[in-house]
Parts: sequence; C-alpha cells; structure tokens
Amino acid sequence: MGYDIADYKTIDPIYGTIEDVDSLISELKKRGMKLMMDLVVNHTSDQHEWFQQSRSSLTNPKRSWYIWKKPKRDTTGNPLPPNNWSQILGEANSAWTYDAKTDEYYLSLFTPEQPDLNWENPEVRAAVHDVMNFWLERGACGYRMDVINLISKDQRFPDVEPAPGPDRKYHRGRKYYVNGPRMHEYLQEIKHKVLQKFGAITVGEMPGVSDIDEIIRTVGSKNGELNMIFIFDIVEIDTQPGNVRKGLHEWSAKDLAKIVSKWQRAMLEHDGWNSVFVENHDNPRSVSRYCDDSDDYREYGAKLLALMQTTLSGTLFVYQGEELGMRNLPKSWDIMKEYKDIESINFWKQSRELYGNDPKKLAEARKFLEKKARDHARSPFPSSGRENGGFCESSVKPWMRVNDDYKDVNAEKQQAANNEEELSTWQFWQRGLANRKAHSDCFVYGDFHAVGPESDEVFAYVRSGKKSGKWLVVLNFSRKTVEWDIPNELRVEGWMAGNYLKGKPDKKLEGSVGLRPWEGILGKCVN
Repeated sequence: MGYDIADYKTIDPIYGTIEDVDSLISELKKRGMKLMMDLVVNHTSDQHEWFQQSRSSLTNPKRSWYIWKKPKRDTTGNPLPPNNWSQILGEANSAWTYDAKTDEYYLSLFTPEQPDLNWENPEVRAAVHDVMNFWLERGACGYRMDVINLISKDQRFPDVEPAPGPDRKYHRGRKYYVNGPRMHEYLQEIKHKVLQKFGAITVGEMPGVSDIDEIIRTVGSKNGELNMIFIFDIVEIDTQPGNVRKGLHEWSAKDLAKIVSKWQRAMLEHDGWNSVFVENHDNPRSVSRYCDDSDDYREYGAKLLALMQTTLSGTLFVYQGEELGMRNLPKSWDIMKEYKDIESINFWKQSRELYGNDPKKLAEARKFLEKKARDHARSPFPSSGRENGGFCESSVKPWMRVNDDYKDVNAEKQQAANNEEELSTWQFWQRGLANRKAHSDCFVYGDFHAVGPESDEVFAYVRSGKKSGKWLVVLNFSRKTVEWDIPNELRVEGWMAGNYLKGKPDKKLEGSVGLRPWEGILGKCVN
C-alpha cells in the first residue's frame, strides 16, 4: 500500500483489481486523458517477496538485492548500526534496521518497513525495468518517479559529520545518497531501455537539489534523462536553513520572486523544462502556508496562488483539493488522536520526550505540525456538504477525519456557485486554465522576466509570446494594502483579470496601482 510496495504488478484488494486499472486507462482515453503512474523503486515494502527472500539467509540469491552491512559492536559486543545516518522520517532513529536472524543491518532510509533496494546490482535494475514495461504496456503514459535521486548511494557508506544538537546519535547523511555517484547512469539506462520505446512522460521527485547545472543534467534537452523534476525550492521556502523539513522560517515575496525567477530563466536559457507546483501529498495546504487561510482571505489567497501558477512556464501539477482552496486541519485537533502520518507521529513523540518539561519548546513543536505536517494534505476530499464530505457513506469511517469546514469548502458548492461579483476558487482555476491554454505560447512556452524593484510584499513579472503578446502579472503576497508602481517601460492596455472580482479589475493603467491584501491582477500590455 502507498509507498510500501509489496507487489509491483497487482493492486491491493482494498483498492480494487488490476482489471479496474485497465478500465480506468480505457475510459480516460475516451475522454482525451491519460494515466500517469507513481513509481516507487528506491525501496520496497519489507513484505515484498524480494525482501522476504533477501532476509531469509546470508546466502539467498536475493540477499544482494538490498543493502546489508555487518554491525559495529559496542564494548560488550552488542550490535550497532554500520554508520551514523539518521532515518528521514524519524531523525532520532538510525537509517539502519537490525535483523537478528542474520546478524546484519539493512538500509532503510525512510522507515524500517521500507528497505532500500541495491541499485548497484544489475538484477535489481533489470527487475525495475520489467516493472516499468509492465505498466507502460498496459497503457500508462509515464511515471512520477518517487525520490528517484536517492537510488545511488556512496558505496563507502561513511559516517556523516555530526550536526549540533542535544544528544543526537544519528545525523542526516544526504550528502552520501542525494544525487549519488551513479544516479545519472541509472537514469540514462532507464531512458534507453524503457522510456524511449513508449515515448513515456516522466517527472522525477528529487529533493535536496537546487544546483542549476546538476538539474539541467537531468532535464536539459541534451541529456534528456527525465522530462522534468519537482524542484523543492518553493516548498522549502519556510524551512530553516540546514533543516530537512523541521522548523519555521520567515520569508517574503522577495524570496519567492528569486526562486521563481531563477527556475523560469534557467529552463529558458538551458533548454530545460519546469514542473509548476506549490502543493502535494508531502506538504501542507498552500493557502495556509503561503497566504492567509482565515475566512476573510482564504479564497483570495487560493486564487492568488492559482493566478501565479497558471501564468508560469512548465507543466502544471494541481493537487487534489488545491482547486477548492482547502486549508490546513484545525489547530484544535488532538495530534496523537487525529494525525496519521508516521513523520508527524515520530516528530511529536520525540518532541514530547525532549521537551516534556519545557512548555515553550513543546508549543513550538506543535506550531510546526499545525503549519507544516503532511497530514494537512491527506484528509478526505470533500465532494459535497454531506456527512464525511460526501467521500464515503455516513456508516463508513474514513482513514482520518474530514476537515471541519467541509460544509463550506467542497466541490459541489463551488461548482454550482452563482455569485455575480466573484468566482469560487474552483471557477477561478477553471478560467485560469482556459486562459493558459488559449495563450499557451505565452504562459506555457513564452519568455519570462521579473519586473519592478525587489519588494517584501509584491512579486511581479512579464510573460510574452509571439502570438499572444505581452502580459503583466502583479501579485501581492501580504496582508497589507500596498501601492505598486508600474515600470515606465511597460504600457498596460487593460487589466483583464483579478482574484477579487469576476469581471475586469478597475485599476489605473499607469503610475501607481493599489493592491488589496492577497490581491493579484493580470494585465495585457502593448508589445
């Protein structure tokens, strides 16, 4: 299930059958749509037959399909992990799991239930290629490739330099497995042995990498290992430097502008391709994170983010519920009772152990979870205002509670909205996507330049295309009412759309333009 794959070629009965997938692919095709699969091959479930064989004995043929190491020993002979790397989803724990039967440790970067595959073994790579062929032959169009940049590890498996902290036994070993020494070789092999035969689309999840040259090696047209990757800079904008995810860091529109401008320009200048996203299953709800999710401003903030994303170059990924402006779970919820994600549970458990007698520190830890826990993006999708948000019958208990606001924030209500003054968030996304498609030469493939002085509140840029001409996007990422000066070199013909009103914004065409909190406007310019 999920990211613990026990069998790559069948469907867990909880979710249906493989024939259901065949039917889904067929019905999607009739509607001009395609199915992109999730490929999780850095690790498997510890219940996978491969691992069951691997752990059965030191001499089993599949022993080398996973990463096994002999233990170190303490002074009394007790086993210790081979190195000091920490677990990604539980940093107080070792990245290695001890197997008493064979007296060795296996690498499990994420959790003990997710043992890492040994990509150094050509049999493993051939098995992965076989899995990829299997689904592409059934009609899948391509893959979202989970943490694909972790598949190559430094074979020395050295200790990492300890980071400062209270009694920390284990430390982040990312420098030894993020974009490891053979990653590009493995991706090229996948490209030539699998992907090219099908013309498959690929997007790689590649955390921990922000170097332009390294990323262009992956998505640039010269190498073309993958079509695009998920670059994590925006979803790490509020992360404390040096931390993987923990902690909260202040940011402003100036920081956002630098990130967006960097990658928009990089792909244009190096012939690469972007993914465009601000929300996914591993991150909190974007309107709660980047804007103001209060009842007064939630819809404006959600539409502001929609306006930005629908006017940026690349392939746009909209996460379920983002099109409704879903917000984070209520702060009143009991973390131990309601949160389900193993990362949240491990973090809260560790925080209570460390700060049980320090209310201030414990409050800070709770604030982090309330702001950035992955659980926020994993509550059931509210299709209607009926019980359980219409996700399931009232007699059925979903895996976690529906967000308390489901009677107001749901698909049925937003699709049926008929407000003369403004669009619902769903309707705003619908209009934005239509505009993006109509002017794809500009918003998908066109030129990009940030404009105006650096600002802690406003991020503005110009997009231009050969057919669609020049467009100005102005975004107020603040709770303030601000004035923004239109650059002298730009001549605005008219403001065509905004996130406050259904119609065209009534704004000045030159000089200083006023922006309300979380307001975004789109203007057509003279070429």
